[in-house]
Amino acid sequence: MAGGLIALDEARDRLLALAAPRPPVTLSLVDATGLTLAEPLLSKRNQPAADLSAMDGYAVRSADLPGPWRVIGESAAGRPFSGTIGAGEAARISTGAMIPDGADCVVVQEDVARDGDRLTLTGDGPAAPGAHIRRAGHDFATGALLAAAGAIIDARLIALAAMAGHGALSVFPRPRIAILSTGDELVPPGQPLPSPAHIPASNGVMLAALLAGLPCDLIVPPLLPDDRATITAALQEHSQADIIVTTGGASVGDHDLIQPALTDGGGAVDFWRIAMRPGKPVMVGKLGDAIVLGLPGNPVSAYVTATLLLLSLVRQMLGYQALVPVISQAIAGDPFPANGPRQDFVRARWHDGRLVRLGNQDSGALLALHRADALVVRPAHAAAVQPGEPIDYIALAQPT
Repeated sequence: MAGGLIALDEARDRLLALAAPRPPVTLSLVDATGLTLAEPLLSKRNQPAADLSAMDGYAVRSADLPGPWRVIGESAAGRPFSGTIGAGEAARISTGAMIPDGADCVVVQEDVARDGDRLTLTGDGPAAPGAHIRRAGHDFATGALLAAAGAIIDARLIALAAMAGHGALSVFPRPRIAILSTGDELVPPGQPLPSPAHIPASNGVMLAALLAGLPCDLIVPPLLPDDRATITAALQEHSQADIIVTTGGASVGDHDLIQPALTDGGGAVDFWRIAMRPGKPVMVGKLGDAIVLGLPGNPVSAYVTATLLLLSLVRQMLGYQALVPVISQAIAGDPFPANGPRQDFVRARWHDGRLVRLGNQDSGALLALHRADALVVRPAHAAAVQPGEPIDYIALAQPT
């Protein structure tokens, strides 16, 4: 705690505690991408369902090696040979085709010569019975556990589920997130600014881009003026969302209207102000079932707090196991001064394999944020760090 502020870890714990479990939904394989399994994935079938050839060649009996053979038919993928391979007989076979009855190995086509129906061995041939055969169930069997609940559904899992006989999966649904940007000074991006007192609205598009890497349904209504009744109505309009994110107006100044608008609309504030820099004026509350996360208006503060709090909340709602950003360790290339009572997140860049701090650490300096490769994590009351000493960081970009 620092002057009534709560620590970031406590703030994140309290935020995540507000998220009630949501019932699973069943979605098609294509629509389930990026979500998480709500229940274990079990196979509905053996894979493969029968013995299949792993190579193009000829199905024969190993007892008849080294040949010659008489070719009596063909087994192709999806069109199996209906007869039985007897003594001295062979069937042309393609990769993925069923092994005919009677055959117990495959001679690859590079090891044989064919003249009409006569087949002779020209190479080494199969080493043993079963050569070049994928046995039924060798990948997985009916009832096998293929993935545990909580697994993230990526392209590999979708292919696995399809092969296991599934056309749909039980998943945790996409959270619905409304992003509300407030401020009389804001103008939509790309539109002319009426006066030097106005600025382009960057937070809404920034947060939408930040969330683009997670499966969620975004609602981005028009900009809201600094009007208590208008903000109250907007909060109530989006109270069916899972998360309402606001930017700007989360403090307690004359024009900071998020807290009073929330209570006017029947909501309640759980906490506000976190012992961190940038991003101190963060507010968290509830409006019905919706979690309201009030982020600062300064764009760097909004980005940092969204990275550390909003993304963790969305990941929890999705059922992800990893909720918080990974903290890694590097070597300082610059001195980092002793820290005060707030946890600090310093924009830094890689230089000669070390992290050096960027000169402009202002909470509105977007160019420095764009150039940053990492946020160096400086705990509250941390001692000074000299060049060559270890520092903790959260990666924003790959080292270059």
